[in-house]
Amino acid sequence: MGKEKQRCLKEQKMFENMSEKEARAKILESVREYCGTFHNRTKDYEPGERIPYASRVYDADEMENLVDSALEFWLTAGRYTDEFERSFSEYLGIKHTALVNSGSSANLLAFMALTSPLLSDVNGKDRRIYPGDEVITVAAGFPTTVAPMVQYGAVPVFVDVTIPEYNIDVSRLEEALSEKTKAVMLAHTLGNPFDLKSVREFCDSHGLWLIEDNCDSLGSRYDLDGWRFTGTVGDIGTSSFYPPHHMTMGEGGAVYTDNPLLSRIIRSMRDWGRDCVCPSGRDNLCGHRFDGQYGELPKGYDHKYVYSHFGYNLKATDMQAAIGCAQLKKFPGFVKKRKENFAYLLDGLKCTSEKMGFDIEDRLILPAASPDSDPSWFGFMMTCRPGVDRRSAVEKIEAAGVQTRALFAGNLTKHPCFDEMRKSGRGYRISGGLDNTDTIMNSSFWVGVYPGMTEQMLSHMSTVIAEAVRISS
Repeated sequence: MGKEKQRCLKEQKMFENMSEKEARAKILESVREYCGTFHNRTKDYEPGERIPYASRVYDADEMENLVDSALEFWLTAGRYTDEFERSFSEYLGIKHTALVNSGSSANLLAFMALTSPLLSDVNGKDRRIYPGDEVITVAAGFPTTVAPMVQYGAVPVFVDVTIPEYNIDVSRLEEALSEKTKAVMLAHTLGNPFDLKSVREFCDSHGLWLIEDNCDSLGSRYDLDGWRFTGTVGDIGTSSFYPPHHMTMGEGGAVYTDNPLLSRIIRSMRDWGRDCVCPSGRDNLCGHRFDGQYGELPKGYDHKYVYSHFGYNLKATDMQAAIGCAQLKKFPGFVKKRKENFAYLLDGLKCTSEKMGFDIEDRLILPAASPDSDPSWFGFMMTCRPGVDRRSAVEKIEAAGVQTRALFAGNLTKHPCFDEMRKSGRGYRISGGLDNTDTIMNSSFWVGVYPGMTEQMLSHMSTVIAEAVRISS
């Protein structure tokens, strides 16, 4: 008997006299046991072990959902996607969520939605962003907040930030404004909300769009006539579900809005630019698939293949959404633990340095929450004061097993991707100086506070960081 035939007979015996539902339940029960045996075994932290800045936090729920989705083999967006978009919207208190394949895709989609021809007449005003229009942002952040502007031909206008909040200096917004300004697109840095009240008022007073890059700040809140989640104050918000972020589905992201027109544009651009809103596998929900007139197409052309935008395929898979559904149920606990870890590390640094005979704040500028905010911290940001060498301190911290990160690009305009624009003097604009941005580039670093960290790990981090800056001068 051949090996393939033996394998088939063995599989048939395993599920003999079972319904598909029963067989699936047996598989999922085994998956939970497997996860508990090989993935979720815990042990105490041993000094000297590597402490990453971030890591996945999950259990059998995520693995069971993942396998459940795989057994259906629908693969593309399906029931788990529908569940995630609905539950995510409910959590944030927002009307419309579109799941996408990454946070960077979310930023691309959020920005490109504002270039739609459908925005050329909004209440009698042309709100569409055209090539050459300006968008106010910061250089101290992640490049894919800015990349969509450059790729489209819009002009990013860079404004400096404040330290120790590491967000836009709102006193410089008016100076950055020009007759070409159409939008503001900013990230909430490492979970710390920017001054949403001032930025929202600025945008409203000048008729500008506001995109909140919320990829590093999911769960953060801002008091604006009551507590609201970051990402829901602007016209569009974005999130990332990459493994280091507040919750994960491997790769993944989301774009969300309360504006039904923007939601329609976002979904169209996500799904190849289609005009039709029918989900994959379902046709003619509106009952008008073959009787419409679009562009210069013949009347009755199949609406399933009518394109109102030059779009993309930025959808996530249902397997990713399945993981996200399980993560979202745990998410409030993740936020609580991040806040606790941040507070523990802050207190630990102060106490540890005092025991070593110095004040940590003489060596480091420690992070501070923005006024009227309740951060869901992604990281613990520090800036070396004059006399403390960042490179030397970071090398010592890393050598002791604590992973560090720079604030992403530091100053994005200094990177090779800006070489051609820098030489030509075209394609971007700096409003005022970027002194604090350069300080961050030269002197700042951060460590993680992810939910999987223990007090033993955080205590070790406090000791390592304090010792490194004590002797790094």
